[in-house]
Amino acid sequence: MKARIVVTLKTGVLDPQGKAIEAALKSLSIDDVSGVRQGKVFDLEIAGENREQAEATLKAACDKLLANTVVENYTIEIA
Repeated sequence: MKARIVVTLKTGVLDPQGKAIEAALKSLSIDDVSGVRQGKVFDLEIAGENREQAEATLKAACDKLLANTVVENYTIEIA
């Protein structure tokens, strides 16, 4: 089974890397972009066919390693 986990900063958490990307885009004359927020994407393969068990395993991976749940949110998509 294939899965994608998207980790983003929670609303209200400062995102200096997003601001730097936004400034770089503007320096490249890409002016119509604003509010840039950066994040992380993890593409994984997980053994088994049970979606509920796969989701529980992926949630544990996020809570323990992939996301800092104090300042980040995550979404899990299972294909």
